[in-house]
Amino acid sequence: MIDPDGFRPNVGIILANNHGRILWARRVGGQDAWQFPQGGIKQGEDPEVALFRELEEEIGLQEKDVQIMAVTKGWLRYRLPKKLVRSHKSPVCIGQKQKWYLLKLLSSEASIRIDSGGSPEFDQWAWANYWYPLSKVVSFKREVYRKALKELLPIYNRDIVACGPDSHGDSAC
Repeated sequence: MIDPDGFRPNVGIILANNHGRILWARRVGGQDAWQFPQGGIKQGEDPEVALFRELEEEIGLQEKDVQIMAVTKGWLRYRLPKKLVRSHKSPVCIGQKQKWYLLKLLSSEASIRIDSGGSPEFDQWAWANYWYPLSKVVSFKREVYRKALKELLPIYNRDIVACGPDSHGDSAC
């Protein structure tokens, strides 16, 4: 599904653990291309439904494994580099428009399975500090990452970092 402006609707997923670290993963294909999980919204699909479908397909988590902490207010867009635009397809997709979700992991990290879907998109995942992915993601996604991270930061600081684990590893909130 491509909108009239050439953008494919998509959801982006920022998953935080109870230590305030966020998950990002390396794309399959031998490249050193790391990103947050993300995926397309199907025709007529609600973004939140797409979020949970993509969450399960890409990292093996179900709705019961996470809590939605926040979502970006509007669509954040990025354009693909010209060499990645498939001009021979109709309609032409020039980029993605995304709703970004900040999730808190409720289950054990052992529940994360990048090999749970039919054809894995990732071959490795890691926990990172909040701003780390911004300097490492491919350049054409960098501004969308910056906008999403900046918009979601107040909720992250209030509801994830401030509610991190106490000295026993339990949630402080």
